[in-house]
Amino acid sequence: MAELFKALTVEEARVAVARYLPGKRPGVRLPLLESLGRRLAADVRAPEDVPGFDRSTVDGYAVRARDTYGATEGLPSYLDVAGEVLMGREPEGTVSPGQAWRIATGGMLPPGADAVVMLEYTEELDCRTIGVTRPVAPGENVIRKGEDIAAGEIALPAGHRIRPQDMGMLSSVGVSEVEVELPVRVGIISTGDELVSPGERPVPGQVRDINSYTLYGAVAACGGEPRLYGIVGDDYEKLKRTLELALSENDMVLLSGGSSVGTRDVAALAIDSAGEPGVLFHGISVKPGKPTIGAVVNGKPVFGLPGHPASAMVVFELMVAPLVRSGGYAAGEKEMREALTAFPLRAVLTRSLHSAAGREDFIRVRLHCKDGRLFAEPVLGKSGLISTMVKADGLARIPPGKEGVEAGEIVEVKLF
Repeated sequence: MAELFKALTVEEARVAVARYLPGKRPGVRLPLLESLGRRLAADVRAPEDVPGFDRSTVDGYAVRARDTYGATEGLPSYLDVAGEVLMGREPEGTVSPGQAWRIATGGMLPPGADAVVMLEYTEELDCRTIGVTRPVAPGENVIRKGEDIAAGEIALPAGHRIRPQDMGMLSSVGVSEVEVELPVRVGIISTGDELVSPGERPVPGQVRDINSYTLYGAVAACGGEPRLYGIVGDDYEKLKRTLELALSENDMVLLSGGSSVGTRDVAALAIDSAGEPGVLFHGISVKPGKPTIGAVVNGKPVFGLPGHPASAMVVFELMVAPLVRSGGYAAGEKEMREALTAFPLRAVLTRSLHSAAGREDFIRVRLHCKDGRLFAEPVLGKSGLISTMVKADGLARIPPGKEGVEAGEIVEVKLF
């Protein structure tokens, strides 16, 4: 078993777990309308060009660009109106030199035309003649065939999480089904003799279970499928049986509580006895969340999260959320890029804070804007207080090389 509280950095802890994770799991085909928020299990290639023809982006006249060169309001270029493009139909004719065809936005560019003059830059002399008051260049106001997506091009790569705009793009190339990754199934166990369910009235010394519900919501928000296994007291045999059941039915298991120093804390022992390689570390150099257990049991990640709600949620964001979002396997290039931008905001800290050298601190902050600048106001409170997470908008990171930050310094922030 890993030495108790021989703390690793967050990056070291991620690498330690990733080393034992399996490759990608099989995917499942879903109708496009059911794919929102799911990750693609395979590349999607465009079977055809989008658009499938040259089309106008404005209402106006399809022309040969050279016929408009030199046109001004004082000296227009006069063109004969020789036809009209009907929406949804292929033009029945060609634009010859000195001619123009009426065309609406989205209409198919007729053969011979290479640009479209906006209606605003024309003047109608009679029903058969227009004057162009502004020249156009070849390709102006036109989307070329395949300009949006070319046939054979990877429209969306494997691992991409589908957004509304992606659904629209896939529909444009005729894709009605996609192969997506199965969501990560996550078993959740709360431990501790002091816990009771939310429906019970706690007696002195007892508290209601918070972590089961925060972790359930956190897993679901990451696209995973959470499953609760209830409250298990500080009983090694019962915890071991519950853990084995959760491992048999899920891709990942989270335990909260029972990870700190104490004679009745049995989580690390139960995890280490469940399979190979077992516990990989017991402690990460962060605050809050130092007494975190990280393990892999027969290819499935297991985390022992601190019992304090704020600590559990912070560690979930740092260690668990990236795995749930990535499909439960070792992070690839895309996941590494996401990790590098996990704290994308920059905000001005409103008060000075102390930090221990060599440890990363994650401070709950409330954000507000003033005079065009983003400010981060620390939400102070102990890690056992769930209200601090409710009041906060995100986490500010204090790097391990600093012994604190002064008011007015810029900090990196991750939104909840």
